[in-house]
Amino acid sequence: MRNIASAVGVVAVAAATFLSPGPATAENGQIAAGVVGGLIGGALLGGALASRPAPPPVYYAPAPVYVEEPVCRFVRERYWDGFGWVYRRVEVCG
Repeated sequence: MRNIASAVGVVAVAAATFLSPGPATAENGQIAAGVVGGLIGGALLGGALASRPAPPPVYYAPAPVYVEEPVCRFVRERYWDGFGWVYRRVEVCG
């Protein structure tokens, strides 16, 4: 894309120099208007050609955090409830 814009700028400048309608004269400050117009046009064209896209944002991933959790498991536990033996599941950690 930048090469296309550069080529368009070169063609525009070349066309402006070859297609100028008449000789330049310095009567009544006309040369000053031409210089100012050229500076403004050059600034606009240079700014358009030199503009670059912004760099992508930088992302820093947070440091990994390792948490060691206790090992838990379910076991069957047998207990006497007064009428007979009963089984229940109990979580045991550690």
